[in-house]
Amino acid sequence: MEHLKYRSVFDIIGPVMVGPSSSHTAGAARIGKIVRTIFGEQPESVDIFLFESFAKTYRGHGTDIALVGGLLGMEPDDERLSDSLKIAHENGMEVLFVPKKEKAEHPNLVKMLLKKGKRQMTVTGISIGGGNIQISELDGFKISLTMGTPTIITVHQDVPGIIAQVTKLLSDMNVNIGTMTVTRESKGEKAIMIIEIDERHPDICQKLRQLSHIDSVTYFD
Repeated sequence: MEHLKYRSVFDIIGPVMVGPSSSHTAGAARIGKIVRTIFGEQPESVDIFLFESFAKTYRGHGTDIALVGGLLGMEPDDERLSDSLKIAHENGMEVLFVPKKEKAEHPNLVKMLLKKGKRQMTVTGISIGGGNIQISELDGFKISLTMGTPTIITVHQDVPGIIAQVTKLLSDMNVNIGTMTVTRESKGEKAIMIIEIDERHPDICQKLRQLSHIDSVTYFD
């Protein structure tokens, strides 16, 4: 757990000064929240590897506070965001920040390693400006999740037939799949589906949750 040492008043009020459209605050909070959603529960520990611009200014610009707030499920404008490091500690979520010197594919890139018990997951997120984000890697798989398209994320048990159940349900509802990514931690453990669909269907979550072996379903559009 990194000690909370503030070099100046700007370290404390940074998130307010930078403003809600900042890549370093709004985008970072959204990355944290989507990563938490994909993981499906609060992790026990998170290693946060920061690259390029994020690595140089993560504390002064409030990127650290925003990422952790998102990991706790907060929105970018949540009033509790400035206390997120303290809240994470109180909630038993250990956080380690690791600024990296090597080059990255984007100036605002963060890679997270989340752990809970035997579960672990890696996710890479990019803040592409104006509060917009992209998820570019999940457990070593290259993906492109922009959150500008209606998207379903499921966390489920890795047992035969789950993918078929989900795709049949979508077919029965006349929902067309644009892209679909499936990955798992290890055989028989937790698995994840990320499905981008062509049109908005916010009612789909309730039907998907009724399927067997589905742990969580989240929908974004």
